[in-house]
Amino acid sequence: LGLLLSVAILYGFLRNWGTTFVAVLVIPVTILTTFLAMYLVGLSFNLMTLGGVAAAIGLVIDDAIVVVENIFAHLVRGEKKSVALKNAISEITIPIIGSTVTPVVVFLPLALLNGVTGVFFRSLALTMTVALLTSLVLALSFTPVLAEKFIKVKRKKTDELHDANGFVMTAILSVYEKVLEFSLDNKFLIGVCSFIILGSSFFLYNALGSEFLPAFDESAFVLDYKTPPGTSLQETDKILHHVEQILQDTPEIESYGRRTGLQIGLSITEPNTGDFMVKLKPNHGLKTDAVIDEIRKKIEASEPALEVEFVGILLDLVGDLTSSPAPIEIRLFGEDKKVLYETASQVEESIKKVAGVVDTNNGVIESGAAITFNVNTDSAARFAITPKEIADTVTIALSGDASTAILQNGRLIAVRVILENAPSQTLETLKALPIRSASGALLRLDQVAQVSYDNGQTEIERDGLRQSVAVTARLSGSDLGTAIESIKKQLAKDVKLPRGMTIEYGGLYREQQDSFKELAICLGLAIALVFLVLLVEFRSFAHPTAIVCGAVLALSGALFALFVTNITLNVVSLMGMIMVVGIVAKNGILMLDVVEEYVKEGLNLNHALLLSGRRRFRPVLMTSLAAILGMLPLALAFGTGAELLQPLAVAVIGGLAVALLFSLIVTPTVYSALKRRTDK
Repeated sequence: LGLLLSVAILYGFLRNWGTTFVAVLVIPVTILTTFLAMYLVGLSFNLMTLGGVAAAIGLVIDDAIVVVENIFAHLVRGEKKSVALKNAISEITIPIIGSTVTPVVVFLPLALLNGVTGVFFRSLALTMTVALLTSLVLALSFTPVLAEKFIKVKRKKTDELHDANGFVMTAILSVYEKVLEFSLDNKFLIGVCSFIILGSSFFLYNALGSEFLPAFDESAFVLDYKTPPGTSLQETDKILHHVEQILQDTPEIESYGRRTGLQIGLSITEPNTGDFMVKLKPNHGLKTDAVIDEIRKKIEASEPALEVEFVGILLDLVGDLTSSPAPIEIRLFGEDKKVLYETASQVEESIKKVAGVVDTNNGVIESGAAITFNVNTDSAARFAITPKEIADTVTIALSGDASTAILQNGRLIAVRVILENAPSQTLETLKALPIRSASGALLRLDQVAQVSYDNGQTEIERDGLRQSVAVTARLSGSDLGTAIESIKKQLAKDVKLPRGMTIEYGGLYREQQDSFKELAICLGLAIALVFLVLLVEFRSFAHPTAIVCGAVLALSGALFALFVTNITLNVVSLMGMIMVVGIVAKNGILMLDVVEEYVKEGLNLNHALLLSGRRRFRPVLMTSLAAILGMLPLALAFGTGAELLQPLAVAVIGGLAVALLFSLIVTPTVYSALKRRTDK
């Protein structure tokens, strides 16, 4: 769809099937080359790599558009085809190289990203980099060859392009020239407006919600559960049969699987814990979040003792990779265990008052009731019996003897031998358990060990050698950044930390904050790299400063687009803002690359900028619209998983839409102001 929209733009401007055909042929060749590069470096087809290819559709055609449009313009002026091709390519080569390198260099700082964010975006950056560089090579080699064969136009005896532009474009150009002329004569006013836009960007940034990854409907979820401490495996199974019935009665659910007991985790887990993996039907009526909310209400009403939390598949995976399983984690540190646990319970009750906070947990993990056996080594030595012999006897009495194993469905299953009609294992019968010593004498267990009943203990967790407990929660209908701010305000009202106790915010929120800092550094480095590329290309400070000013101002368009579409700031939308800097710089390069030539011909600076704007208005408009429409299917979230990259596309479209104004108006105005100051 993005390809078809880009083709429509190209034909709509040039109204020539030959030029459209030549430019479009670049896309399939570029995509095939990108797939080859992915194969060579071992990348698979996934949301990020295919999303990178989809996002690049509107960009890879840009170079071909600029080349074809320039050839078309020379042919319209009446030049012979061979001369037009030679002049067009020699005129556009340096600008087109610079305009392709600038969006490529913004991906270089992504190599510095760590963790999940780095894994996410390295593959996307690689696919887009290969696509853009391939399109550059094809535009300068493949496109001119095809143009000589397929582009045919009627020659004009005038150097002006108004006749070829058509009535509508001519009218738009006339308005643009008047606006640009006004801007060049009122530089101070343009400067004030630019600062106002920067200020509004700050307010837009603060008004946006934030989260680690964009919310999207996976049509599946994980249901983690925990029964009260000490609940047996049989009792847990009995409770979960009721939960299964709730899932079966939910019409949107297609299938589910359950894991219960000690086998579910990589670390030690209790038999009262486990999870469900739930898959929804294709084209289910309710959204996944609505289905989850409905199931949560039913479980809370029917099984109040069962603790549950609902997790998205991707967030569950990210949580496992980052050791931050919950979006909200409030970690308390203190030396007094009793006070620490009491405060954790207060924190849990407090955050329950915050709208959107669900599935809270005070972080106090209690083990089930237990029977402890403390061997009296002196008594055991007197009866000539070892602690191991005592432990083996108790184990056999409680759970039998694993004498052998059988193979069933590829798994070894232990066969245990237990006493027939064994008496109930009360504390008194265990104390009276007979044990045979090495000499053959029988004695009672309580003669060599103290047997006692333990109601259960709480786990002690340490983080950086500090005793801690983590209060966790999840969200429903609220973004992470807004929820954390509300939680901080609520805790300030309800909870007063005891002396010596400290608090930290972890979970996915901490991962989000770390990723935001890394991406902010990447954005700064991207701007610096774009400036250096422009400095090398133009060998002056006026050109890169003017172009970078337009690119930075275009970020306000990305923020405005996110605000209007009610999309939060997340690592994906920030990636889109980084891309905007490189893409927008392309337009600035096209706007200023011929200004110096006009000045050398004897024109004053303002007149030269007006002529440059008139000459480059059409290719800038064409490339911007092609990129915007190429991103449109991603922005509309067409297809499974497209919602993950939707914020990126929306940010790029917003940035490009606003950049049209800044590249065509602000960049020439800033350049004029800097150039005049430099000349003085």
